[in-house]
Amino acid sequence: MTTNFLVVGGTGKTGRRVADRLRERGLPVRITSRRGAPPFDWGDRGTWAKALTGVDAVYLTYYPDLVVPEAAADIRAFTELAAASGVRHLVLLSGRGEEEAEVCEGIVRAAGTGWTILRCSWFAQNFSEHFLLEAVRAGEIVLPAGSVTEPFVDVRDVAEVAVKVLTEPGHTGELYELTGPRLLSFADAAAAIAAATGRDVRYVPVSAGEFAAAATSQGVPEAEVGALTELFARVLDGRNSSVTSGVERVLGRPATDFAAFARDAAATGIWTR
Repeated sequence: MTTNFLVVGGTGKTGRRVADRLRERGLPVRITSRRGAPPFDWGDRGTWAKALTGVDAVYLTYYPDLVVPEAAADIRAFTELAAASGVRHLVLLSGRGEEEAEVCEGIVRAAGTGWTILRCSWFAQNFSEHFLLEAVRAGEIVLPAGSVTEPFVDVRDVAEVAVKVLTEPGHTGELYELTGPRLLSFADAAAAIAAATGRDVRYVPVSAGEFAAAATSQGVPEAEVGALTELFARVLDGRNSSVTSGVERVLGRPATDFAAFARDAAATGIWTR
C-alpha cells in the first residue's frame, strides 16, 4: 500500500530536504506553505484540513519555534485533526533543552497515532541558510552565547533520519536525540568556517538585547527574533553540551562533522557572494 506523506514546513531547512528525499524515492509528497496549493498557515486553522486530506504520515515542524506561547495549543489542535483525518504516523521535529518543546512532544505522543520524536541540537545550517548567513559573510558572528559548547547537527542528517523513520518500520514510539559528533563553541564554529573559506570569520559575544537589535536590523521577523532571544537566554547555558548517538542509531553511520558541513557550504560559494 502506498503511503501519502505530508511535510509541514516543506520549504524550511529540514522540510525541503525531507520532501526532496521522499520524491527521489518516487513517493507521493505534499508540502505546506502559506502560498502553497492548498495553502497552509499555522495562524489560520481553517487551512489545515485540506492539507491533511488523504495523508497517512506527517513530518511535523512548527514555525517559528515550539517555544512560542501558542505552539502547544496549535500542536494539540493539529494532531487531533490529523488523527481524525486518518493519519497513522506523526514525526515531530523538536528541540533539545526546551521545556515548551517537551510539552508539545507529550501532545504528539497522546494523539492516538503512531509517533516518532526527533529532538535536535542547534542546526549547522543556521550559519549558511538562516539568520547567521549575513553575519558570516560580514566576518562577525554576533551572538549571546558566551563560551558555551554545542554539538551542531547537520540538517542533511536530520532529513535522512526523518525519511528513514517515515518510511521504514521499527521507529514508532521512539525519541531520537540528534546531535553532531563533537562539541564546539561558537568561536570554534567560526574558526571552522574561516578555515573552509579562507576568510577572516570571528565570533563576537554580546548580550541578548544587543543580539535582538542586530537581528531586527538585518530583517529577521520580530516573532522569530523574540523566539530566538528567549532560546538563547535559556538553552545556551550548557544544558545541551553533550553528544548523543541518535544519528548513528538510525542511520548506522556517524553524524556529519561540522568541519565537513563548513567545507561543503563553502564549496557552494554561499559565504562569499
